[in-house]
Amino acid sequence: MKPTLNYHVRLFLIAFMLMGLNTISAQILVNAPEPADNPNLAGNTAWTAICAGVGGFNEYYVNISWAGTANSGNEFILELSDASGNFSNPVELLRVGDQNGNSSKEFSAAFSIPTDTRGQGYTMRVKSTDPEYTSSVSSPYHMYYMDVTTNINISADGSGVPPGMVCSTGPITLQVDNVPNPETYQYIWYMSGTPITGETGHTLNVSTSGMYYALIDYGNVCSGSGNTDSNIVDVTIGSGGQGIFINPPTKNILCAGETETLSINTTDPSWSYIWFKDGVQIPGATSSSYIVDASSADFEGDYQVEISASAICNEKSAAITMSNADEFTVTKDNAENMVLLPTQTKNLNIITTAISPTYKWFRNGSEISGETSNSLNVTQEGTYYAEITQSGGTCPGTIKNSETTTVVVPESFELITDYAAAYTACETTNIVLQVQTINAVLSDASKIDVTSDIATGFSYQWKMNGTDVSGATSNSISLTDTTENGDYTLEGTIGSYNATSNSLNVQLLTSETLNIQSTSTVYCSASDLVTLSTPTDLSGETFEWQKDGVTVNTTDSAFDIDAIGTYRLVLNKNGCSLTSNEITIQPLDESLITLDPSSDVVLPEGTSRTISASGGTAYRWFDASNNEISTTSSLNVSEAGTYTLIANIDNCEIFREINVTLLDTFKIPNVISVNGDGINDQWVLPNSYSNKADVNVIIYNEKGEELLNEYDYKNSWPSSSQAFPKQNMVFYYKIRNAQGILKQGTITVIR
Repeated sequence: MKPTLNYHVRLFLIAFMLMGLNTISAQILVNAPEPADNPNLAGNTAWTAICAGVGGFNEYYVNISWAGTANSGNEFILELSDASGNFSNPVELLRVGDQNGNSSKEFSAAFSIPTDTRGQGYTMRVKSTDPEYTSSVSSPYHMYYMDVTTNINISADGSGVPPGMVCSTGPITLQVDNVPNPETYQYIWYMSGTPITGETGHTLNVSTSGMYYALIDYGNVCSGSGNTDSNIVDVTIGSGGQGIFINPPTKNILCAGETETLSINTTDPSWSYIWFKDGVQIPGATSSSYIVDASSADFEGDYQVEISASAICNEKSAAITMSNADEFTVTKDNAENMVLLPTQTKNLNIITTAISPTYKWFRNGSEISGETSNSLNVTQEGTYYAEITQSGGTCPGTIKNSETTTVVVPESFELITDYAAAYTACETTNIVLQVQTINAVLSDASKIDVTSDIATGFSYQWKMNGTDVSGATSNSISLTDTTENGDYTLEGTIGSYNATSNSLNVQLLTSETLNIQSTSTVYCSASDLVTLSTPTDLSGETFEWQKDGVTVNTTDSAFDIDAIGTYRLVLNKNGCSLTSNEITIQPLDESLITLDPSSDVVLPEGTSRTISASGGTAYRWFDASNNEISTTSSLNVSEAGTYTLIANIDNCEIFREINVTLLDTFKIPNVISVNGDGINDQWVLPNSYSNKADVNVIIYNEKGEELLNEYDYKNSWPSSSQAFPKQNMVFYYKIRNAQGILKQGTITVIR
């Protein structure tokens, strides 16, 4: 006899299943978005990659579909990942709110990709807002917005002149020269038709002869439609050249005012010349010689000449170094801007490497009589500098001026304070406030930064909310506790001057952590509550429980939830929001509980079989009499009967039944006697063939007519109403499944 659960357990199981159905029907399942055909273009093929930008085109369609019910206020949002498929900062491509009543539960809509989209791993997903759901992500796609769709130009050193041929004795550099911000793109460079591995920048160092060209790399799908192929440059490297060099100059160390002519060792009327200083072309220097003038600022450097002509390779000479014999340094040893207070004297000082220097001091452009040392005491405002003359060395008489120093007498001072490090209100847990700038405000309201000169001369007092902070008398203050939150100003005093700074607001977040826990992470049904709680004492606190970022409870420290979603607790601490960890409550998925074997078990008599369950957090097994026989994930069975498993996923219970029968050892009978004595009156098959939904039993009469054709044969042929007009009648049978015929033969009916 087949064992059954008691009446109350059966009622519970039926109710549980009905509630599960109701829960599922109240949700929505949004599918991953799929590419769709653009109805505005010829053909009916969905896109497989996005190559936008050609002729300004940027219109693509996507198919959005779902199961379940979308509420009236719902919006479907299409989001794009980054080029690596990451959704940490998704880009919204599309938002649709007028399809919720769509009975087909799918629609196609147009979208455009952002103009900075370039990559081969972009994915998409769809979000619904009511109810909230996020689809799985789509397959990765090549997506490029091709903002350059015309031929690019390459030239030697980016000169902009696209030569058809370059001949050089040494390496040259080819460079893209007609694309704005060329370094923001990647390129494919080719030499003689073969891609150059690893070269993706906008410049290419060429040391091998060949035919060179480039194009912008829009991926292996889109690059061909970008139409960015460059001109071809035929480069020849390694010719012997003309052996040019710069004739050794009379001297390469010059004094101020001296000149030196540099000239090439050999000339030719067909040649063109270009002179370079420190690798940079000198404008207008196109003859076979060049005059280096020591009167020019920064004449020192390395000089080269390059020749070119139609019959020769471009050739550049070795460098000649020209130096300044008068080179010495002059450094002022004081602040650039200085404040002169009443009765004060300021000292200006000069440090120099000049040989046997002499000094002159100037105020507002006029020489100060009698001041000939390297320092100057100042009692007047003005702009000061020193003139230094080198009396010794190779070139005596060389003169250099120091940088200027501005000395001011202020009308007032301006104190500017700032955060010493990155600060975000209600996120930062500690911060230092400090003096950033001290400006001297002059009579004409202009300001000069005098921080370096006078910052240490001030007396300071920090104030919070207008009240002195005890002991805070330096130019900075360190704040580490939420009790120190408030508005801070700094008062500074120097001599008869008083200044009050700008106000800085400080809202530090507490360094404590806020944790929540739940009795389960799986929501079964309305009758099975999941409780969220926190060990933090919420008495007298202002807080809110949030589901998917929306407030759902503001009064209970332990909160019973009735819907799936992501939950967190937000606590107001000193004006800042302290946010807990998040707990995601998921719907019950009964398919997580699996059995091995997954179907009914047939045992040879005298043997046993282990049935294993997985996917749960706890298990209880019952026999046919509802006796609990195991609490582990597996059960060893050796007797026929119906066994019931109650598996838990957290607090949710899932029921499974498995039937165990004994394998019959008798053969298929070929004779039955239909005489009503209850013995051998029906054709009884072994249980490996009977009561099997996947086994088909067919019986034919002697004329080949079907008398029986059924699956799940119940050992019920012949029925009591069937007549057999002859003494011994022969019938034929076939037993088969989806793979083919299992058995076939004859049945003799004796009456």
